[in-house]
Amino acid sequence: MSTYPFGDVHGAADHGGGRRRSTYVMPDLETLMDVADRLTETLRAEYPQLVTSGEIIQGELAQSAEDGLPPNRGRIRSALETIAIAASAGTGSLAYTRHLTTALGL
Repeated sequence: MSTYPFGDVHGAADHGGGRRRSTYVMPDLETLMDVADRLTETLRAEYPQLVTSGEIIQGELAQSAEDGLPPNRGRIRSALETIAIAASAGTGSLAYTRHLTTALGL
């Protein structure tokens, strides 16, 4: 089975490395903040040693809401990766981590 990226199967394959059209739309900041709050609450119960990572995500989203600029995706990505490495499959922590990763397009 090939893993070659054939591009959009309903349009041009775009083998020339041009820009791809994306239909991705980031959820509103309020929704992201709610998910981050739930992640941190879940971390407190499942992985207390990872609460700091949840608080980093909450802080970056809160700062974004405060200053009107986009959240620092690098800091959020690092915190989410830290959680994803430590969290076990089937836990709420991993589910919220995956949700935020997808929602932020990371």
